[in-house]
Amino acid sequence: VQVEESGGGLVQPGGSLRLSCKVPGLTFSNYAMSWYRQSPGAPEKERELVAAILGNGGGEHYADAVKVRFTISRDNAINMAYLQIDNLLPEEAGAYFCNPGYGVVVLSSWGQGTQVTVSL
Repeated sequence: VQVEESGGGLVQPGGSLRLSCKVPGLTFSNYAMSWYRQSPGAPEKERELVAAILGNGGGEHYADAVKVRFTISRDNAINMAYLQIDNLLPEEAGAYFCNPGYGVVVLSSWGQGTQVTVSL
């Protein structure tokens, strides 16, 4: 099972992006899905959880700093999870990764992530 993230890019401060995460071959609805951010220059062990959603989509968790501006969602029919980012802040630049699980990383092999760059 391999995670595939996409949707990153260059955006101005205050802009929006929608990140996508596909996990083929997983019984998707059985797992919560989480999005993580790795800031530029930070090691992998410092990836921080920014949002998570339960397997049935019935519960969401957000880091305090991103509440209101980030929205996580999922489509279990096509094994996709999404992260809508609005009013992006410069300090939120980095590589964004997704992984099944909440509070636990299910897949030891991470995807390549998708890069978010915030600049004028």
